[in-house]
Amino acid sequence: MSIDGYIDDASPERLRLSTPADFDRVDAVRATCDAILVGAGTVRADDPKLLVKSPSRRDRRVAQGMPADLTKVTVTWSGDLDPDARFFTTGDAPKLVYASSGNAEALAARLGDRAEVMDAGEPVHFPAMLADLARRGVRRLMVEGGGAIHTAFLQQGLVDEIQLVVAPFFLGDPAAPRFVGSGVFPQSPRRPMRLEEITRIGNLVMLRYLVGDHRA
Repeated sequence: MSIDGYIDDASPERLRLSTPADFDRVDAVRATCDAILVGAGTVRADDPKLLVKSPSRRDRRVAQGMPADLTKVTVTWSGDLDPDARFFTTGDAPKLVYASSGNAEALAARLGDRAEVMDAGEPVHFPAMLADLARRGVRRLMVEGGGAIHTAFLQQGLVDEIQLVVAPFFLGDPAAPRFVGSGVFPQSPRRPMRLEEITRIGNLVMLRYLVGDHRA
């Protein structure tokens, strides 16, 4: 995010805040995870592949008995997902979609065999989604965003750690998306997160916080 908390600007073209070195760091973190989750808005806006890019990291995963690709997970309230998005068409690991009750059946028919669609309640019930992922063997889930997903996970106390990379500039655009939205968060001055690590990545800085029970 920018110093003032934005993860993009308001223009149609995606603003890249990270650097090649940070993208490589993210790839290294992905390689340690069982699954990766983004919101449907991120699937529509960025059309991400969400794969481990480094061949050596993919080989290392296989050598450790893990699949080369992470299980991909997305959450949708509207059911507006394109079956031809790269989320669905790249990688050999499962693609899982947790949809609100009113859209799950129609979305499952539209996606066909490209993904498994679960009715996750109305509205989507995040703890039940995480319990289902755990039953599928997901022990380490990487949540990449965007802002609505960050907000939901943080407000519901479902985060173990945050890796927050700060870019060296201000955006100052109230129309731009922020790292989190407004609301009530369990993290507060009375229950602060614990700063576990600070890493310089060129002109960026990565702050790793432990949250909730993991902060002790």
